[in-house]
Amino acid sequence: MTEPRTPGEERLLQLAEPEKEVAAGTRTLVVGPYLTRKRRVSADAEGEGANPRPPEARLDEITGLSLAIDLTIVRSLTAPLSSPRPATFIGSGKVEELAGMVRAEEIGLVVMDCALSPVQQRNLEKAWGAKVIDRTGLILEIFGRRARTKEGTLQVELAHLSYQKGRLVRSWTHLERQRGGFGFLGGPGETQIEADRRMIQERMNRIERDLESVVKTRSLHRTSRRRVPYPIIALVGYTNAGKSTLFNRMTQADVLAENMLFATLDPTSRAIDLPHGEKAILSDTVGFISDLPTMLVAAFRATLEDVVEADVLLHVRDVSHGETEAQAGDVAVVLRELGIDPDDTRRIIEVWNKADLLSAEDRERLATTSQRTGEERRPILISALTGDGIPELLATIEQHLALGRLTYEVDVAAEDGQGLAWLHENTEILDRQTRENGHTVLQVRLVAGKEPRFLNRFPEARVL
Repeated sequence: MTEPRTPGEERLLQLAEPEKEVAAGTRTLVVGPYLTRKRRVSADAEGEGANPRPPEARLDEITGLSLAIDLTIVRSLTAPLSSPRPATFIGSGKVEELAGMVRAEEIGLVVMDCALSPVQQRNLEKAWGAKVIDRTGLILEIFGRRARTKEGTLQVELAHLSYQKGRLVRSWTHLERQRGGFGFLGGPGETQIEADRRMIQERMNRIERDLESVVKTRSLHRTSRRRVPYPIIALVGYTNAGKSTLFNRMTQADVLAENMLFATLDPTSRAIDLPHGEKAILSDTVGFISDLPTMLVAAFRATLEDVVEADVLLHVRDVSHGETEAQAGDVAVVLRELGIDPDDTRRIIEVWNKADLLSAEDRERLATTSQRTGEERRPILISALTGDGIPELLATIEQHLALGRLTYEVDVAAEDGQGLAWLHENTEILDRQTRENGHTVLQVRLVAGKEPRFLNRFPEARVL
């Protein structure tokens, strides 16, 4: 029987737990407060990292994120601005205009596609009489829904607490489930805020200790895999690019694969067979997204260590999406944050997915582009849904894993059945011929780490 929670634990649950019952079905207004094109160009020139996507595409994405937690989207609109306002992010005129819309449409939640400071969030809630969350808050809510394992749950809670810790200047009444209380009924006072901050920090310290043990366990698993050793192939890409569908196609698994943002959060690994018999470990990972909160990258670093340690990365792209190039750029940004060079063509294979959604003309054009690209950088056009292109993808993975590996010719006597079996289990068999004397001559490529044992067993083998 579960022990009853202490008042402090109940308080932390209020502060950290995603508000599922509040979110489901809530009438929601989605606002995209985007810099005008002139200001975007200026910001980019000043090194501020302005988002290059057109406002319509960005609004579509934030609307999709909102739908991922079952919000009822009443309206979605852009709010062009020349520069962010310190008090409310958007201008006072737009604040008043949206206040009228919130009242008329009985809006309970406003999603702002930007990063709001605690003061801006509080001021907007007062002006609109509705709860307001920014992009980071929304992504945290989604992650809270998707986490299934203990590790995933801890990582989400850590990120959520880190986010909330900096927002204790505002009232917590909306978290106390009081109808109509959206931060404008008065706060619990400075003493309560300090107590909350202390409880949050203590819980964060405890989670970080728990996650350290998770990292150690994952490291042990990784070390045991290295002893086998199986090469590791990790799927990376923008959220909803089709990574889980590809994972299921290649491993015959049944990982959740739906047309929704962040369908996969907890990492999954399975063994796969490559064309010449070598086994490899394929790992599915959380999807990336533009403006991914830094705290989430940090919180999920343990999960993303599979990406860092992988021998080959499959960068899965949805080539049917209008913003596929911008999405690829966002993935490159996150890879750099993880210390991975996105231009490392020896290690990264670009996979152009969802070919089944392309017109015949576009599919032919991309197939031609792929074939004309140099072999080292050649993207592979596939459909994870139908299986088209998967054999070519597996062959390309094998080629990348083979870079730097030696190929040998070895003569196996007819009576050495054990030696033949060892070669089949521990090497890639590239060619096999049986001679008149009954000997079998094989061309084999060695798996990493097997060369000493191979040469000890077959000292007469010849390097090709």
